[in-house]
Amino acid sequence: MKTFKDSMYQLIVETSTVLPPDVRAAIAKAKASENAGTRAALSLSTITNNIKMAEDNVSPICQDTGLPTFLIKTPVGANQLEMTKAIKEALAEATKNGKLRPNSVDSLTGENSGDNLGQGLPVIKYEQWEKDEIDVRLVLKGGGCENKNIQYSLPCELDGLGRAGRDLDGIRKCIMHSVYQAQGQGCSAGFLGVGIGGDRSSGYDLAKKQLFREADDVNPHEDLAQLEAYVMENANKLGIGTMGFGGETTLLGCKIGVMNRIPASFFVSVAYNCWAFRRLGVVIDPQTGDINRWLYKDERNIEESVQEVIDNAKTEGAREVVLQAPITEEQIRELKVGDVVILNGSMHTGRDALHSYLMKNDAPIDLNGEVIYHCGPVMLKDEEGNWQVKAAGPTTSAREEPYQADIIKKFGIRAVIGKGGMGPKTLAGLKESGAVYLNAIGGAAQYYADCITGVTGVHYLKEFGVPEAMWHLEVEGFAAIVTMDSHGNSLHAEVEKSSLEKLAEFKEPVFK
Repeated sequence: MKTFKDSMYQLIVETSTVLPPDVRAAIAKAKASENAGTRAALSLSTITNNIKMAEDNVSPICQDTGLPTFLIKTPVGANQLEMTKAIKEALAEATKNGKLRPNSVDSLTGENSGDNLGQGLPVIKYEQWEKDEIDVRLVLKGGGCENKNIQYSLPCELDGLGRAGRDLDGIRKCIMHSVYQAQGQGCSAGFLGVGIGGDRSSGYDLAKKQLFREADDVNPHEDLAQLEAYVMENANKLGIGTMGFGGETTLLGCKIGVMNRIPASFFVSVAYNCWAFRRLGVVIDPQTGDINRWLYKDERNIEESVQEVIDNAKTEGAREVVLQAPITEEQIRELKVGDVVILNGSMHTGRDALHSYLMKNDAPIDLNGEVIYHCGPVMLKDEEGNWQVKAAGPTTSAREEPYQADIIKKFGIRAVIGKGGMGPKTLAGLKESGAVYLNAIGGAAQYYADCITGVTGVHYLKEFGVPEAMWHLEVEGFAAIVTMDSHGNSLHAEVEKSSLEKLAEFKEPVFK
């Protein structure tokens, strides 16, 4: 198979940069259902615009490579050792060329391998079949949505829903609860893969396999088809909405599989995937390694115009405030939840490693009045040796909850940007110090990379690696929404409270 590596490189790049038609159609349908001028409509418009930018630029849709997972069906006799070697070489090449962020970290030392390879990575699962062709499918599932996976052991008690028993109705409750607990932290609106039965590991495997189904297919199992339809209809009534901002669309797809279990265990495993559902596949000639055909690439009529919705959002109640960093406390105190903030000037990335470091050490620059962006960008040096930002969407902020209030107070930071919101400690810290939390649109890596006009420096690159380093950026027209202000108000807390109340409406049995 002389060209198998080249075919795998094409699959990796295409999966990273082009969202499949079934996913794009689901997003377009969701956008059409939102009321113009709402935060959800603006978010979905930004998402749609980001999808087109990624395809046009052949750059990552989302900066988070996640954990590349390959499902491969091979004819008997195919050399899986050589195929694995070729896949790893293609993955390293795609990383070197800026199509993926280096995302493989040694669990003991924290060292980034720099090429997305390492012990256990990438995940490659082989299965033999009798066809004389190789079927390769790839999903890039980011950390934000991976962290919202959840597994239930029935029977159990669920917030808002009460007891979930070992029956179809108990399964229904678990799936509804899984949507509620994700809130906006997994870059909603998202997709669910659900595995019923098995053990703890096989149940999650089954759940993830459901994500390889088409978004609009129909489950051949009648009871599961009814359950999927029920979840799609009712999960969107929880009002969590895109990015957790509230709205009509929280879920874009739900696929359920079932397998046998042992009498003592009854697991319901849920794999959550964000709107940036990067999943593609190819059918390969086993003799040459050439791509015979692509999977998930059927032609669909997908509406992609976003300007009308953006214009409506600006004219129907959204207050727009332009700020130039460094920012004063007085400017911050004037902001309130719901304001759209347009940032210009300096900005600095900071994730887990940096926040932990700054708790015990001084910052390498003066951060008074500055903006911290929870972001692990995809970076690539140009021919002159200058850093270029290839993708720069926000990461999930909840991981920084133990540090954020202290970091804000210690260094005089005025704004923190991320996705999914933060908790009560940070909210209290914002009020005390005079700072705000700005929610950027999760997964909109191209949209935000386009707002970055320059890279002025970097600290801790060698120590922390590309995603965790502290990148110093200049931005222009960087838009985000105030979801936690300096007066003790949190949109995330409001949405969580209201969605729990709505979840309780689905407590009574539906399936017998």
